[in-house]
Amino acid sequence: MPSTSGTEARNAVLSYVGLRRAVGVIGIALPFVLAIGDLLLAGEGLRGSLSSYYYTGMRDVFVGSLCAVGVFLFCYRYERSDDLLANLTGIAAIGVALFPTRPEGPVSTAQVVIGWLHLTFAAAFFALLAWFCLVLFTRDDGAPTSRKALRNTVYRTCGVVILASLVLAVVTGLLGIDALFWLESLAVLAFGAAWFVKGDTVLRDRP
Repeated sequence: MPSTSGTEARNAVLSYVGLRRAVGVIGIALPFVLAIGDLLLAGEGLRGSLSSYYYTGMRDVFVGSLCAVGVFLFCYRYERSDDLLANLTGIAAIGVALFPTRPEGPVSTAQVVIGWLHLTFAAAFFALLAWFCLVLFTRDDGAPTSRKALRNTVYRTCGVVILASLVLAVVTGLLGIDALFWLESLAVLAFGAAWFVKGDTVLRDRP
């Protein structure tokens, strides 16, 4: 019969895995849910960015998803460095949700300030997610299994995609190219994929 401490440890591991999977699922699903949901509700094409769905009938989904990610990250506990980074990323996620992007058309001074806060939180959110992928998720004991090595390749790829999307978002914005929705979606999908793999959903070590 398993000991109580052993059962508690196993439950804790399952809880961490479940949190990782939940974060991954939200990241992978969010761009599709926002775009398809708005299409069904409003019958319009794609918006200019994921953040612009705040001003559509999908507002609650956008805000709720990011707040859920933020709460999940606050609950995430592993090593000290992971905990600190998860807390900062959680704050950034909730900041993106609670400080909406600047709306189209004439805006007030308050909306301009809130819009800049939104951009700051969004940039921090994506940069911290990239750090998770490139640094924390890729740690090993010096002798990684073949599956761990493959997972690290996925994490590094996702991290590079997130950073590249962030840089391209700035460049295309300065050039007046309307590509923010696709770049944000790509970054969110990469973040979701990394956390989905981290949740032992795929590419787990063979027993």
